[in-house]
Amino acid sequence: MVAPAWGQSPESDEIVHVIEQQAIAWNNADIEGFMGAYWKSDSLKFIGKKGLTYGWDQVLNNYKKSYPGKAGMGTLRFDKIDIQQLSKDYAFVTGSWNLTYTDRDALGGWFSLIFKKINGSWFIVADHSS
Repeated sequence: MVAPAWGQSPESDEIVHVIEQQAIAWNNADIEGFMGAYWKSDSLKFIGKKGLTYGWDQVLNNYKKSYPGKAGMGTLRFDKIDIQQLSKDYAFVTGSWNLTYTDRDALGGWFSLIFKKINGSWFIVADHSS
């Protein structure tokens, strides 16, 4: 599900764990669980092929619309994870995502994430996925 570079730091390992939990939730058709990695705020930023979206609720709605049900979600794998610790509370993460399906061609692309440590837990506060 996730092919990370382990052992960079305890913070990096915590972030990789968050990303792993996202993949597990996605592969169980649990979009709300997948969204647990995101900052539940109207200030959350998501940049995708349709442009900029603000807010946790809108990002959730967009995921539900774009990936309806288990068949629409496919199987998610993250690869090439690279984590750069910017400060004790911020990290910049890049990697690739891949969705495979049994009945159609795979999808994939790249992402860059800004993680922020909030109340002792890491959350995605900005996501640029293509």
